[in-house]
Amino acid sequence: MIALSLAEIASVVGGQTHDIPDPSVQVTAPVVRDSREVEPGSLFAAFAGERVDGHDFAQQVVDAGAVAVLASRPVGVPAIVVEDVQTALGALARHVVRRLGATLVALTGSAGKTSTKDLIAQVLRTKAPTVFTPGSLNNEIGLPLTALSATEETKFLVLEMGARGIGHIRYLTELTPPRIGLVLNVGTAHIGEFGGREQIAQAKGELVEALPPAEDGGTAVLNADDPLVRAMASRTKAKVLLFGETDEADVRAENVRLTDSGQPAFTLHT
Repeated sequence: MIALSLAEIASVVGGQTHDIPDPSVQVTAPVVRDSREVEPGSLFAAFAGERVDGHDFAQQVVDAGAVAVLASRPVGVPAIVVEDVQTALGALARHVVRRLGATLVALTGSAGKTSTKDLIAQVLRTKAPTVFTPGSLNNEIGLPLTALSATEETKFLVLEMGARGIGHIRYLTELTPPRIGLVLNVGTAHIGEFGGREQIAQAKGELVEALPPAEDGGTAVLNADDPLVRAMASRTKAKVLLFGETDEADVRAENVRLTDSGQPAFTLHT
């Protein structure tokens, strides 16, 4: 994470400092929620789960090098106490992303998010320091934690965004506003929670609605082969770039096939 003092973090998240002798001490390592991931300089976010309460590990994480605990109650060690740890984590991520000035790429879709995110990140990291979502930690906790792992050297931030309902992606884009947004497809994942594919499309399209206008560098990358995704072009002021197999795609794959050895192959037109 970019170096921030405990006093600055407390101000950003609206928290109160407890048992902190020196509020000018800085957090210099990633924010973590798993006590096993703590390293010297970390901030530990204590979440109370159904079976495990992170507050119970407060002394352990400080002994392991954590500067303080982001907690919902005093824990007897240096802590920033907030009303809601998840909300505070999001506020801190928003603050850090604004300070970074990195190019933020966000993607969503019913299938293929994680592998596509990994491919994008592997390309970008050949050009400049890149931070991207580990695994599929794409929710209101995993996304801020990923953003908070960025440093002053980070130039690209690639974030996968998942949704279980309308408004979820909008919330994530408010925490980490993207400049480039990619929508892969609209399938049937979580259709029981959404109520139908049209509702899923409504939720996924919140990503392109959050993009800046084209004149400010906003770019929406949409799957031209999926009618529900392609229709999202009308929901954004960003530049629209279409990909797919249709002739109208700006980036087009032709003659998609499997080779005799089972490898996918195609001719790429740009």
